[in-house]
Amino acid sequence: MNPEWKIYTKTGDKGETSLIGGTRVPKYHERIEAYGTLDELNSFIGLIRDQEIDEETRVLLLEIQDRVFTAESLLAADPGAKLKPLPGLSEEDILLLESKIDAMNVTLPALTSFILPGGHPASSLCHVARCVCRRGERLSIRLVENEPDTLQGDQVVKYLNRLSDFLFVLARKFLYDNNATETTWKARI
Repeated sequence: MNPEWKIYTKTGDKGETSLIGGTRVPKYHERIEAYGTLDELNSFIGLIRDQEIDEETRVLLLEIQDRVFTAESLLAADPGAKLKPLPGLSEEDILLLESKIDAMNVTLPALTSFILPGGHPASSLCHVARCVCRRGERLSIRLVENEPDTLQGDQVVKYLNRLSDFLFVLARKFLYDNNATETTWKARI
């Protein structure tokens, strides 16, 4: 690391941070909450990637982390500021998730009941990431509704919606890959 570059700036010591574009906002601003949650999601996806999983999925998760980081940057950008070009999300990114969901579902038994998270560490981590993804999606929806000029806001929401579905199916795949038991929820009525 460059010795001239320090991780601490001291500019946030009074509870504010800068958006991409320089605008200062409180650290509890809904834009910060949204992209901060995606940062949490990205960390959990990294933890999934660190498990003993197949190489193809590991490579795919790295691509997904890149796309989540792209979504973070889009949410972190002040749409009212003059910005340098940022990376974007495309329809192909969403289609990739859909194709991977479909391919995994072909190998899995039909889902006939709700399932309880657990059964294998990799599967459980997928469920945690799925829940964080859903929270990120909800926060992003609120942000886009309140600030409709959010860069690619609708595309971010769509990507997160599909990603949470992907993480659910991946959790099931990891159970079956590891000969673990899928526990169905049996409501006590």
